[in-house]
Amino acid sequence: MRASRLLSILLTLSVRGQVAASELAGELEVSVRTIYRDVEALSAAGVPVYASRGRAGGIALLDGFRTRLTGMTSDEADALFLTGLPTAAGDLGLGNVLAATQLKLLAALPPGLRERAERIRETFYLDAPGWLRDDESPAHLPTVAEATWTAHRLDVRYRRSDRSVVVRRLDPLGLVLKGGTWYLVAAVPDDARGPRTYRVSRVMSAAVTGDAAQQPDGFDLAVYWTDYQRDYAERVYRDSARVRLDPEAQRMLFLVGSVAARRARETFGEPDRAGWVTADVPIESERHALHAFLQLGEHLEVLEPISLRTAVADAARATAARYSAVGGS
Repeated sequence: MRASRLLSILLTLSVRGQVAASELAGELEVSVRTIYRDVEALSAAGVPVYASRGRAGGIALLDGFRTRLTGMTSDEADALFLTGLPTAAGDLGLGNVLAATQLKLLAALPPGLRERAERIRETFYLDAPGWLRDDESPAHLPTVAEATWTAHRLDVRYRRSDRSVVVRRLDPLGLVLKGGTWYLVAAVPDDARGPRTYRVSRVMSAAVTGDAAQQPDGFDLAVYWTDYQRDYAERVYRDSARVRLDPEAQRMLFLVGSVAARRARETFGEPDRAGWVTADVPIESERHALHAFLQLGEHLEVLEPISLRTAVADAARATAARYSAVGGS
C-alpha cells in the first residue's frame, strides 16, 4: 500500500511540479504527517525531492528529474489521451486504474509532449450516450467483465426483449459499448449457431464459473461487431410502408428513427404542387409504425399496406372522439 502511495506522490510531482502537502494528503486520503514521512522515504531512496514550508511552500522534485518513455511520437501521445472513457472504465471497476495509468503516462512524457497531451485532454471530451438518454450502468457489468477478461464461462439469468427469462451458460467473447449501452458478445457452448449479442442491462443475475471459456477459431470481436451492425437494420426493418409526406413531415421524418428516415428519403418521388412526396419507409412492424406515424399527425398519409392505413385512421378517429367528448372523459 505504501509503495503504491510513494509512486503516486512521485508521479504527481513529476506532472504538476510543486504540490502542497495538504493537497497530496487529501488526494491520497492520508494525514499531512504521513506525506512528510513518505517524502523522507523517497529522499532516503535517492529521489531528489524536497519540502518547503510557508504559505507558498510545498513538495517538489529538483528540476530535470523525471521518468521518461522513449520513442513516443506526438501523434501517439495525443491518441493515448483521446481513448479515455472515464464512465466506461468506472462501470468496469477500472476507474482508479485509468486515472493512475493516465498519471503515469503524463509523468513519463517529455515536457513538450506532456503539454500537448494535457491540451488534448482539456479540449476533447467523449460523451458516448445519445441526447435525451441516460448512460447505462448495469448492475452485473463488473461480473460479466470479469468473466470476459479472465476467459471463464458465465452463468446468467437473462430477460429477453419479449420479457421472457432464460438461463444460459455462456462463453464470453467480448464487451462492446455502443451509444452508452453495454453489450456482451458470447457463444453458447455446443451451439452451432455461433456467437450472439446480449444487452448487459437485461442480465438479471451473473456468476463466473471455474470452467475456461472456449473461443471459436478465428473469432475477431471488431469484425463480428462490424458485421452485426451492418445486418442490424435488415433484421429490424423487415417490412416497409408506402406513405405521402407534406413538407412539415419531410422535415420531421427523423421521428420515425434516423435509419428509417434516411432510407425513406432515398425513395422520395417528385413533390406535387402542394409539396407532398411519396416515399417507402422501413418499419419494424405495423404496431411500431402506427405509433411512429401518429407523431406526424395530419402531415402524413399511409397508402400501403391497407391494414396499416386502416389502423392509423381508426386511431385518428378514436383520438378525435376523445377530445370532442364533453368534459374530455
